[in-house]
Amino acid sequence: MMGIEKLQEHVRKQVQLAHDFEKLVLSDSRFEIVGSVILGLVCFRLKESNEINEKLLKEINNSGKIHLVHSTEKETYFLRFAVCASSTEQKHVQYAWKIIQELTNSILNGIPPSN
Repeated sequence: MMGIEKLQEHVRKQVQLAHDFEKLVLSDSRFEIVGSVILGLVCFRLKESNEINEKLLKEINNSGKIHLVHSTEKETYFLRFAVCASSTEQKHVQYAWKIIQELTNSILNGIPPSN
């Protein structure tokens, strides 16, 4: 069990890591942020069709390396990256982004992803 100070520290860390992920997404012109970053949740998508975004999510989850979920708003399909584990560190955010970029490159260049 954690006290109020530890809980505040945990939430602040999650929020910071989410904003770090947001910066990574914004650094790649192929992607866009959908809505505001709320606590540890970052909603993003490729600036492509819903079908391409669905394919990206499928490849991400099929890789078994990271797991994301999706949502849809006003017929726009997007991916949801959530920082919620107390053990999550910057290296995990960087790793997730690396996987996302590798699979994006494979999809957009028509190269089958390697596991």
